Amino acid sequence: MCSIFQIACDGALFNRCLDCFLGKAAYLRNLPDNLVDLETELGRLIAAKNDVMMRVVNAERQQMRRLGQVEWWVSRVDAVKTGADELITDGSEEIGELCVGGYCSKNCRSSYKFGKQVAKKLQDVKALIAEGVFEAVATEVVPERAPEPVADERPIERTVVGLQSQLEQVWRCLVEESVGIIGLYGMGGVGKTTLLTHINNKFLESPTNFDCVIWVVVSKDLRLEKIQDDIGKKIGLSDDSWKNKSFEEKAVDILRSLGEKRFVLLLDDLWERVDLTKVGVPLPGPQNTTSKVVFATRFIDVCGSMEADRKFLVACLSEKDAWELFREKVGEETLQSHHDIVELAQIVAKECGGLPLALITIGRAMACKRTAEEWIHAVEVLRRSAFEFAGLGKEVYPLLKFSYDSLQNETIRSCFLYCCLYPEDYGILKWDLIDCWIGEGFLEESDRFSAENQGYYIVGTLIHACLLEGIEDDRVKMHDVVRDMALWIACEIEERRHFLVCAGAGLEQAPAVRESENVTRLSLMQNQIKILSEVPTCPDLLTLFLDFNEELEMIADGFFQFMPSLKVLKISNCGNFTFQLPLGMSKLGSLELFDISRTEIQELPEELKLLVNLKCLNLRWTSKLIRIPRQLISNSSGLRVLRMFATGYECFHEAPEDSVLFGGGEVLVQELLGLKYLEVLELTLGSYQALQIFLSSNKLKSCIRSLFLQLAGDTKSIIDAAAFADLNHLNELYIYEGIELEELKIDYTEIVRKRREPFVFRSLHRVTIFSCGKLKDVTFLVFAPNLKSLELLQCDAMEEIISVGEIAETPEMMGHISPFENLQSLHLSYLPILRSIYWKPLPFTHLKKMEVRRCDQLRRLPLDSNSATERNVVIRGYTLWWNRLQWEDEATQIAFRSCFQPRS
Repeated sequence: MCSIFQIACDGALFNRCLDCFLGKAAYLRNLPDNLVDLETELGRLIAAKNDVMMRVVNAERQQMRRLGQVEWWVSRVDAVKTGADELITDGSEEIGELCVGGYCSKNCRSSYKFGKQVAKKLQDVKALIAEGVFEAVATEVVPERAPEPVADERPIERTVVGLQSQLEQVWRCLVEESVGIIGLYGMGGVGKTTLLTHINNKFLESPTNFDCVIWVVVSKDLRLEKIQDDIGKKIGLSDDSWKNKSFEEKAVDILRSLGEKRFVLLLDDLWERVDLTKVGVPLPGPQNTTSKVVFATRFIDVCGSMEADRKFLVACLSEKDAWELFREKVGEETLQSHHDIVELAQIVAKECGGLPLALITIGRAMACKRTAEEWIHAVEVLRRSAFEFAGLGKEVYPLLKFSYDSLQNETIRSCFLYCCLYPEDYGILKWDLIDCWIGEGFLEESDRFSAENQGYYIVGTLIHACLLEGIEDDRVKMHDVVRDMALWIACEIEERRHFLVCAGAGLEQAPAVRESENVTRLSLMQNQIKILSEVPTCPDLLTLFLDFNEELEMIADGFFQFMPSLKVLKISNCGNFTFQLPLGMSKLGSLELFDISRTEIQELPEELKLLVNLKCLNLRWTSKLIRIPRQLISNSSGLRVLRMFATGYECFHEAPEDSVLFGGGEVLVQELLGLKYLEVLELTLGSYQALQIFLSSNKLKSCIRSLFLQLAGDTKSIIDAAAFADLNHLNELYIYEGIELEELKIDYTEIVRKRREPFVFRSLHRVTIFSCGKLKDVTFLVFAPNLKSLELLQCDAMEEIISVGEIAETPEMMGHISPFENLQSLHLSYLPILRSIYWKPLPFTHLKKMEVRRCDQLRRLPLDSNSATERNVVIRGYTLWWNRLQWEDEATQIAFRSCFQPRS
């Protein structure tokens, strides 16, 4: 039996089934053609993509950016290409599976699926081509300017050792403080450009509110047009039409553009003031608090002329940081290659004086030196003639020489080079240096005060140019590398100057005559020379420095006879120099300055009377000098400067009758009265009578700068301090062994009546009173507002420094005085009954050092929590004394606790 099933189908269902079968069959039948079309169309698409990318790259080089639409299309093309390549690769194998004229396959399911993928991929390729994005890219889509970075990154190795702290300080000013203009100043090679570069690059790392950072190198050849062009490039004003505009038109465009931006303008290498308003830069200020200007310069004067709100000195590195930088440049492999090299490398690093440029240059030069002998040689070269060291003469000194070349005139350049006659790290007294400049003829001497003022101006100019360093109020020094550069100029570049400098070289003998025959300036300072026996022939020699040869015992007779041009002769600070000056001094007919200060010489020869051109004689602190022949001073009719401070005071009253020091100095004063051209006088007097003769001369009073009173043999108990009121230029007063002196009296009421103002000792800077056993106070010093140094030693009867009793007698003066406003140093020693410095706390704004020794009754200092607010003061004394002090309050005691340094 069987059953017959009958299926009923309507026409619509049959047609749908037929279409489905034919459609699937089409994927198989069209597979070969579709693969060929896919490969062809894919080629077209890749060519279109390449055209697009070429246009994109060209646009980006012109500061354009690709839009997101372009980026999306390119990414789709890449994805389609990957899939199409796989299909084309597998296509041959799939075609091989087809049969029955391409309508069937040995593996129908797989071939159908593959054919469908090929057809779909072909549609995708055609769709991407049809979008025509590449045509839009070529015309309107790509040419859109990309947003520029805030700053253009500048190349730099990395953060230089020792600059991080200053970088942070400047950065705080830029992003936090209301500071508009910032100046970075310092000597050449110290790292100003490096610091400025790190500031520039930090804008790329740290988000700020600034729209743009503009970098401009100004350089010595100032051209405002170049500054405009550099600014224009950064803010998009560099097309041809803008370049053809006038200077004024460009300034207007810059002003309009920057006026709409928060900007930072970084100016590197300023040598003079730049008028930014002419350039078109809107200056930061009350009306423009959103923008900043930072500049780097070698001259602090430029900071002033640029009206900088903050100034930062970019100083040389500390010894620790200098060694770290040097070690980095040399490399550990070299440093560890020999057990002696690290120690020698530290010596070499110290010779660089913390100057980064020198440390880097020398460090790189030594990076491959791996024997101790090479390092020892390097130390010798740097100490003997540093300019011979590899790299210094080509990289370091020429950079520093720009500062020298930029000095205003030849006079200032000559004064600068003169400073290299002094040893390394030597503190040069300003007034002593100026004496030498005047003696050499660098400065005009028609008026001594004008010449000195010019000298101080030049000292200031050199400090502001970072070619000298101010180390104290009255001293300067040369940085070691700057000094080496000066020697390089004086000895190698400008041979006409003929310097021979052996200062601090450890010499035991003077250099051979043949080496010094043609020199114009010779410095043998700070050596161990004992005897100068060989007579040199130096017809052109102008300056000879023999200072600080502390072992010097003898100078041969005739030593100076072949130096006819010598103008400046210094033999100061020669400790063993107790003998007579050599014969032949009279041959120094051109000598203008003669300095034998701080020696133990006992007499001056008659020959000195023949030094007809002598203008400056320095006998300061020749404490054992007792014989100065009579008429020697008065015969020196051209003397303008005579320094006899502390001359002969140790044996003043033992002077022979033929010495002007005989008696108490009355003879000396009489001879001084005949010096027509005398302008500067430092004087030692040994009696009240001599003092009275001196004070009777308006001429001498107008000249006096320093006065030393040695009163051991005088019975005067009271000296009227008001007698010093007319000494307008007196800046140094020393009273020694006033055994009977009980009072330095001053009548305030009379002073006010005559002068109409209380301060009568305005020029007085330094006072020392030593061994005045009956003196009770120095209240007159309340009238010395500019006093900087006060020393009181061995005054057994002194109870108060400023007497409250004397002040109370004249209450009207109370509103006028605030003593010790400018005091920097206070030294109190062996004052056994001293109870008070002042009866109430004082500001002591400028006090740096207070030393108290053997003042056991001094239980209170005139300090409170508002005194010396910077806490830079150092207080030295014995611990037992310090622990017994009574304080204004606990806050004051805590505030000054860290200032104490115990004496051993």
